[in-house]
Amino acid sequence: MMIFGIPAAVIASIVLALSYAVLFTEKMNRAVAAMLGASAMVLLGVLSFDEALKGIDFNTIALLTGMMIMVGIAEQSGVFQYMAVKSAKVVNANPRGLLAALGVATAVLSAFLDNVTTVLLIVPVTIEIARKLKVEPYPFLLMEIFASNIGGTATLIGDPPNILIGGAVGLSFTDFLKELTLLVTITLGLLLLGFDFLCGRKMKASDRARKTVMKIDERKMITDPVLVKKSGAVLGLAIAGFLTAEHLHIANGTIALFGAALLLALATRGQSHEERDRQVEAAFDRVDWTTIFFFTGLFALVYGLEVTGVLEMLGEKALLLVDGSVQKAAFLILWVSALLSAAIDNIPFVATMIPLLKSMEEGLGGREAMMPVWWALSVGSCYGGNGSLIAASANVIVAGIAARDGHPLNFLKFLFWGLPVTILSVLVASGYFYIVHFM
Repeated sequence: MMIFGIPAAVIASIVLALSYAVLFTEKMNRAVAAMLGASAMVLLGVLSFDEALKGIDFNTIALLTGMMIMVGIAEQSGVFQYMAVKSAKVVNANPRGLLAALGVATAVLSAFLDNVTTVLLIVPVTIEIARKLKVEPYPFLLMEIFASNIGGTATLIGDPPNILIGGAVGLSFTDFLKELTLLVTITLGLLLLGFDFLCGRKMKASDRARKTVMKIDERKMITDPVLVKKSGAVLGLAIAGFLTAEHLHIANGTIALFGAALLLALATRGQSHEERDRQVEAAFDRVDWTTIFFFTGLFALVYGLEVTGVLEMLGEKALLLVDGSVQKAAFLILWVSALLSAAIDNIPFVATMIPLLKSMEEGLGGREAMMPVWWALSVGSCYGGNGSLIAASANVIVAGIAARDGHPLNFLKFLFWGLPVTILSVLVASGYFYIVHFM
């Protein structure tokens, strides 16, 4: 198809390249950049409006929105801050034990909540505990960043790249748990051992400081005990739904939206009309609409490259590069996605790679034969989030909170730790993939 005498594929490529350039240079809000790019695809005739809508994965949008609402309501109860303080008291406020406890807690929460929410809830409490113990907060903050990105790799809802991949390939919550839980556990265990050796064994706190932390009443962190029970029940029901979704043939987005609606109904039950409406509006305000519209625009942008055949052409070239070998493709995608995700936002990268990999499936033996490549994309893009301070939203959030509390975490300081962690994590993943899929 020609537009103004220029092939549509060329126009689509230029629009995507300009949109990504704006995204990566952060010259504009990312949602605005994505929506402008998507609108340009339609206005220039690359896509019709109906085609642009067809390119949007509404299951992913529904899953993100539903989870944001549920987590936003649950966090009002104070239960996550309670868990952070409880973790400190379980290890008797020993800094060395606390480093491991907070790492595990962050990883587990990140597997079932989004990474940004997890660090927003855990980091302020961590800084306060470190202040009371009179120890440097940096090891704890770094551990929580790395643990959040690694822990989020384990599940469908743990990290945005997994949500994208799961929706595109039809992978269930159970599929992610079966395939990646062991790898994530091994990687997290090595991370904990490494941090304990480099930092944990050197951190000491006086008995007086530890007693100060032990006196904190974690029960006072709970601001609404009834809401804790309601949130826990609905979140548990949603997770059970994700685990059984493939057998019930229900989309994950449907489960998330049902959970959000149910929790909203329970949380506002018995309130006056005015108070109920105010609470519901407040819950919707906690949805990260910037991310929702960013995803929406991104889907349409990438679909422009798909319908014009650009990604199919790139897929054919990639097949020649890997010589039709699934093993070569898996390791190439694992390392390329990790290194690129360390340098740029992993969400647009994964959104672009999904249709590209789909175009390669037939040449690599079909969907089932190519599954190691899909898992490699998931692991590489999530683990790559630890590579630099700008590689994942959670990293930037932690740096911002730390700076406001007088503990700046600059780019080079983070790179000193993040790059080795990423390389070692991907090496572990390489060994895991070789043993599990190619031996």
